[in-house]
Amino acid sequence: MSTDINTNQLGEKVVAVLKTIFDPEIPVDIYELGLIYDVFVNEDYDVKVLMTLTTPNCPVAETLPVEVEEKIKSIDAVNDCEVEITFDPPWSQDLMSEEAKLELGML
Repeated sequence: MSTDINTNQLGEKVVAVLKTIFDPEIPVDIYELGLIYDVFVNEDYDVKVLMTLTTPNCPVAETLPVEVEEKIKSIDAVNDCEVEITFDPPWSQDLMSEEAKLELGML
């Protein structure tokens, strides 16, 4: 696959897409919420996202990772995407961005 985008630029596109996905219970995107722990892009334009959920029994545990994977796969340059869920470390409000805390009236 030939492409005019490098892995850093693709990583930025992935983050931009992640910022369009919202936790249905909280009016903040999953990136600002701190649910995304890492985004890896290799030279084959395969993307791996390491993410968590607010709780292990989160109501969107089945659907949110699928939505993340599908939206990332919709980026033209992406070859494949894998989403891995982890609860280590467990999510806490400390992982939220200042922007998210402001949005939720926590600052």
